[in-house]
Amino acid sequence: MLGPMSIWKRITEALASLASGEGLAALFESQRKPPERTVAFAMGVIALGAKIAKADGHVTRDEVSAFREVFFIPPEEETNAARIFNLARQDVAGFEDYARRIKRMFGAEVDVLTDLLEGLFHIAMADGSYHPNEDQFLKSVADIFGLGGSCFRGMRARFVPDAPRDPYDVLGVVPGASLEEVHEAWKRAVRASHPDRMVARGVPAEAVKLAEKRMIAVNAAWEEISRARAA
Repeated sequence: MLGPMSIWKRITEALASLASGEGLAALFESQRKPPERTVAFAMGVIALGAKIAKADGHVTRDEVSAFREVFFIPPEEETNAARIFNLARQDVAGFEDYARRIKRMFGAEVDVLTDLLEGLFHIAMADGSYHPNEDQFLKSVADIFGLGGSCFRGMRARFVPDAPRDPYDVLGVVPGASLEEVHEAWKRAVRASHPDRMVARGVPAEAVKLAEKRMIAVNAAWEEISRARAA
């Protein structure tokens, strides 16, 4: 297993390379299996998390705290973490490049990209408001990740209090899907949210707790649809 110092050293080198215009492709290419994948996930949360915190024009203490909830920072690495976070949040410009590089690293692994987008929503909503710039930022990241409008709308409905809510979006199915198809989608969502599966795909253990909120929404969506179909 990689120790905390090794993880933070590699993250620092990765973001420094990106900031200087050098490619991250080779580094990402070497991080396809645990524990390296955890490093890659952490880089994604740090890079895009810092930028979403700045997307509404200012960074609040709540947003920084929310970032720390998504990815645990060892006390001895506080200085390195601050340096990395500040580097990534210098301005909103360039977040698309970060997102594309992360997409290339994880490819078609939708569950990992969904986990990462979920962490970004958590950070965006930490100050209690949802700015139009944050909405555009997150929609752009979801599009680059190839997650689709349904995934984005479902996640927004879970995190943003006044956002439109559609249980079909939460489960990623169309309203005309059969009850059997809806049930299969619910089971897939439950399996994808299992802590062991999340850790296996490279999600840091500290970020797994975000799945608790996801499970509440997923179960509620299934119950709402099944009740409506039975009426």
